[in-house]
Amino acid sequence: MKLVIVESPTKAKTISQFIKNGYKVESSYGHIRDLPKSKLGIEVEKNFEPQYVIPTKAKKLVNGLKKTAQKSERVVLATDEDREGEAIAWHLTKALALPPEKTERIVFHEITKNAIETALKNPRQINESLVNAQQGRRILDRLVGYKLSPFLWKKVASGLSAGRVQSVTVRLIVEREEEIKKFKPEEYWTLKATLQKETGEALEASLIKINGKTIEKLELKSQGAINEILSQIKNSEFTVSKIDKKEVKKNPLPPFTTSTLQQTAAKKLGYSAKKTMLMAQRLYEKGLITYMRTDSVNLSKESLAAAKIWLEKELGVQYASQAPRTFTTKSRLAQEAHEAIRPTDPSEKPTAKNIDDQSELKLYELIWSRFLASQMPQAEFYATQADIESGQYTFRANGNVLKFDGFLKIWKQKFEENQLPELTAAEKLTVKELVPAQHFTEPPPRYTEASLIKTLEEYGIGRPSTYAPTISVIQTRNYVEKQQGKFLPTEMGTLVNKVLTENFPEIVDIDFTAKMESSLDEVAEGNENWRDLIGAFYTPFSKNLEKKYKEVTKTELIGKEATGINCDKCGKPMVVKFSRFGKFLACSGFPECRNTKSLKEEPKKIGMQCPKCLASPDPATLDNPGDIIEKRVSRGKVRGKIFWGCNRYPKCDYASWANPLNPEPEKDQPKENLEEKPRRTGYEPKSV
Repeated sequence: MKLVIVESPTKAKTISQFIKNGYKVESSYGHIRDLPKSKLGIEVEKNFEPQYVIPTKAKKLVNGLKKTAQKSERVVLATDEDREGEAIAWHLTKALALPPEKTERIVFHEITKNAIETALKNPRQINESLVNAQQGRRILDRLVGYKLSPFLWKKVASGLSAGRVQSVTVRLIVEREEEIKKFKPEEYWTLKATLQKETGEALEASLIKINGKTIEKLELKSQGAINEILSQIKNSEFTVSKIDKKEVKKNPLPPFTTSTLQQTAAKKLGYSAKKTMLMAQRLYEKGLITYMRTDSVNLSKESLAAAKIWLEKELGVQYASQAPRTFTTKSRLAQEAHEAIRPTDPSEKPTAKNIDDQSELKLYELIWSRFLASQMPQAEFYATQADIESGQYTFRANGNVLKFDGFLKIWKQKFEENQLPELTAAEKLTVKELVPAQHFTEPPPRYTEASLIKTLEEYGIGRPSTYAPTISVIQTRNYVEKQQGKFLPTEMGTLVNKVLTENFPEIVDIDFTAKMESSLDEVAEGNENWRDLIGAFYTPFSKNLEKKYKEVTKTELIGKEATGINCDKCGKPMVVKFSRFGKFLACSGFPECRNTKSLKEEPKKIGMQCPKCLASPDPATLDNPGDIIEKRVSRGKVRGKIFWGCNRYPKCDYASWANPLNPEPEKDQPKENLEEKPRRTGYEPKSV
């Protein structure tokens, strides 16, 4: 008997369907060795030697696998093909004491019968370079987290954490918020004209040039400038000066990589990166899609042939590209896998019959349609551009009409068709309406999950497997919060970023972090030693940390904000201090007096009375309806999240995740129903 070990029970179940006779498939349930949680677990003086342990909860499993392995003819390690999977396989050889002569390593990009059988015929040895890259990242992150976090505990507040990737991500969000606060809007104007042919047909054109020079966005700065133009053209004649007609073709997008899947799922489905990866993991383990952690847009010849067959059969020859369309991986990070994310079988259409979970079904449909669309013809449009002059002023009208939908038949995208009436050169048009419009420049937008992932990828921060956990942890740590789908830094996040930026600039330096990722890539390629890499970082880092412990004081970092309130236990002044979850009041006589109090802020009213109070049949309630105020969840998985509720709670339990003044809730809101029985604490609805 041969023992096959994978990471997850779902993956084991799927593989068991393809290899039965002579094989037994077991799951390791992820990592079975790791650095200890209770201590650093790295012998810095011994060239950063890691002290791996088997967690208590995994010991029984490891003992069982070891016994099965000893009875087996061969042990086949079939963990994922990326660095993490390679490291899991390596740890299995150590924890189970597997002899090299009876151990094989196989990899595959999809869990299908053909892929598994091919992999079993082509075993290899464990790739030590990939293992070293994973070890290097793990140890580097442990050193930063376990060395820098205590500094934050001592100098700022207990319970805080710092991380090599998470701290840079917080910095991006903090700096974007600072940009928004500093932004000063500028006024500018545009002018549109509704023009009419003699036949009565109308078209809309925008002012684009004055005296043949293109108007810059902020050139028309005032209503006075627009009024001057209006006075000159109000009764003028408009003449068609130029007509340009052409066919425009639009190419389909490449199949998904990890980051583009996360971005598109956020935009189209409202999924968080964490949810997207969880659903994708399930689809992969069920054998429905290829491996979901990848930078590559490559597609196998077999998948291209299968796509062409399905398209010709189901949609017709005209909807299948004559030759397979290939894409070039643009990301400079590409190294995790060899193929894009795609369905393992294009003929497996997304239906509730093959996927019963609706979240999984929607994500599979996204992956399936993106892949097939990538192998379809271009969409074709008739585009018309007409320039219309009135003296020194040039207006432009644009027309766009779909000729052939091509890939848009499967990959739905919004586009507006606008058919211009038939125009001829020198044709005279009359003015039906002139519409000036005032605009103001807008600040850069706050990051969404999609735009944040895109930015991280562009800067080279992190890797496909790190985006989701990074975004999750900065919210859990209360460094950022999400409002209406946008990230805002919390007071604590802003403070921690300030402390790190001023005292440990290399930790939150974007270029430094990206360079470290490139160095880890070199380790994975076997071109660099992971211990040398860590040593080059750690030596100056540890010296600076030791220096900052001596130089920096807590008062210097966060100050002591006087409140005018005296301690009710010792009479000394109360001051504002920080905890992981924000400000609180503490006695200045600490540690002799440890009296603390919550710092209650006045509830923020939004200028709207409670609709539930107003709709109440109770006359007493109608005489005194409550006001809607902004609140925060005080416990549970969504602690710190903003919601809106009635200030008469618990007499009125109205609550909403969406701001009633702008009732467009996030697509990925918590599922809890807020309008349930009030919690006994008397602060917020039960389910919050």
